[in-house]
Amino acid sequence: MLAWQWTTPSITAHRAQVEQAAVAEVLKAPARMDTLYVVDGKLTRTPVGIRPSSNGRTGFDARRERSGVAGRAGEPGFADVVSVMIGFDPADGSLLGMKILGQKETPGLGDKIEKDSAFVGQFTGAKAPLTGVKARSGDNKSQVATITGATISSRTVIRIINNAVARWQPMLAAYDREAGP
Repeated sequence: MLAWQWTTPSITAHRAQVEQAAVAEVLKAPARMDTLYVVDGKLTRTPVGIRPSSNGRTGFDARRERSGVAGRAGEPGFADVVSVMIGFDPADGSLLGMKILGQKETPGLGDKIEKDSAFVGQFTGAKAPLTGVKARSGDNKSQVATITGATISSRTVIRIINNAVARWQPMLAAYDREAGP
């Protein structure tokens, strides 16, 4: 019990730093960021009894225009929950970036969702909803080539991204309508 009490603040601070770095990475280091909280299915700038995973960050460029939104999402993969930070443009669902925050997939196979730069690189510029394919055809921005031998892990990342964008887009549209010009 004493070890837990002693280490918890350090672990919590480290997780916050890792998440902040992931947000900056997937949003391409925006000039400014704000936090948006999900409360009763709606977005607000005011935290009300929230869980740490139920918020997102919105990035702004130097002209104070929204450059993208980042959010953390996770779902069960082959071995355990895969946790992903996603950056996307809510206007059209195009992805700005993706970073695996946590995974315990099979070493040498499933862990390629994090370590294989060719797989990870496909997400920047892709447009949700994404489709997992064995090999991309042409310049289809919605196709992502899955990893041979790690199809379940690959499809998990795709599903996480699709579900996150589908969840956040309508909430952001409603938030923007309520906030007005």
